Amino acid sequence: MLQAGLAAGSLLLAGRTAQAQRSKPQEIKIGIATYLSGPASVFGVPGRQAAEMLFDQLNAQGGIGGVKVRPIFVDEGPGVDHVVGEFRRLAQSEDVDLIFSAISSADCLACAPLADELKRLTILWDCGTQRIFEEAHYDYAFRTQANATPEVLAALLYLLKVKPDFRSLAVVNQDYAWGRDSWDIWRTAMNTLKPGVRVVAELFPRFGATDYSTEITRLLALRPDVVFSTAWGGDLDTLIRQSADRRLFERSTFVLPLAESSMERVGKALPAGHVVGARGDHWFLHPNPRDPELLRRFTNDFRQRFGTYPIYSCHHMAQAVFATKAAYEKALQAKGGGWPADAELAQAFRGLEFPSLTSTVKIREDGQGLEDQIIGTTVAADAYPFPVLTDMVVFKGESITTPVGQKSADWLKTLKPSILDSVPQPIAYKP
Repeated sequence: MLQAGLAAGSLLLAGRTAQAQRSKPQEIKIGIATYLSGPASVFGVPGRQAAEMLFDQLNAQGGIGGVKVRPIFVDEGPGVDHVVGEFRRLAQSEDVDLIFSAISSADCLACAPLADELKRLTILWDCGTQRIFEEAHYDYAFRTQANATPEVLAALLYLLKVKPDFRSLAVVNQDYAWGRDSWDIWRTAMNTLKPGVRVVAELFPRFGATDYSTEITRLLALRPDVVFSTAWGGDLDTLIRQSADRRLFERSTFVLPLAESSMERVGKALPAGHVVGARGDHWFLHPNPRDPELLRRFTNDFRQRFGTYPIYSCHHMAQAVFATKAAYEKALQAKGGGWPADAELAQAFRGLEFPSLTSTVKIREDGQGLEDQIIGTTVAADAYPFPVLTDMVVFKGESITTPVGQKSADWLKTLKPSILDSVPQPIAYKP
């Protein structure tokens, strides 16, 4: 089905070395870390489902280079120490060929160094922290999607275009690496492009919180013009529902860069008029996809098999799968059909371009992916029991991503108000 998307110094461990020449294996084993338990599983399980569907389709077409793929899933739910232990087990005991890790930024920060230590190719398939490739260089870790900087900056630029006169803001972010990093990015860029905004509250409830009554009470009293939150998964679902129950959406404009993944689950609790992103240009109603038929088929196949619309974790998983196939094909071609060693496969990822479900992604020389970003405003639609996006803007990834060799905290301070002049025109929802 996904023919278009899928067309595209050694250390002795587990009986293999990174540089050793390899014969064609009987199977390609890929370890995949995702949330299978806890409140984040509403996001992690769809990622697993997308992987299962895509690998089934890929194997039905003959696999990669004639070799079928077997995924091995591990649960991120128990925490960082558990994920680190599972990473080592996958590399050393299971002898997997690649590892897709992970959703949590904290998990990726812990696993990226392990990729080089164990010389096992690792795809950072979903985590957002920008620190990984800004603070270190890795030979065996690559990211097949964007990082927090373009994901957050796109939402800010959008807000500055649609609501330029806001004067006060509050943040409600999860209290871990992603929540803290994404707030630092927003605050730095906002202070550069719109200095003088009054931050009335910085609220960081614990990851996995189930009660936001304290935070909502404060926000109702403070009445900020804007509430910014990069919460996701079950945490975001709960925040949206409890905010709706207490009519907070009527008092403030919410900016939710990750809320695409929650809209079907929360339904009408998320009203019209609020800013939503998708951690990429991942939206089943994308206004201008590169290959409309590919997106339509993926969406329909996923709905038919699992009963829901695919969310951005599904898109990120698809990008990891598509990139893996494209890298193997690149490495196989470079060797004249010979099976690549681990180091040769890793090298194939650097500079790799591959299709996503909606556009094209490129992995830069530093290992970071360049991915477009879609931001829109919620609107009610008769065709769906949940809000959809209108006035959608698709930002080109390279225009809002920190350049190679620079750190986001420094680069964001160099932005000029003229960047707003290059924001693309919005595209309205068409029923």
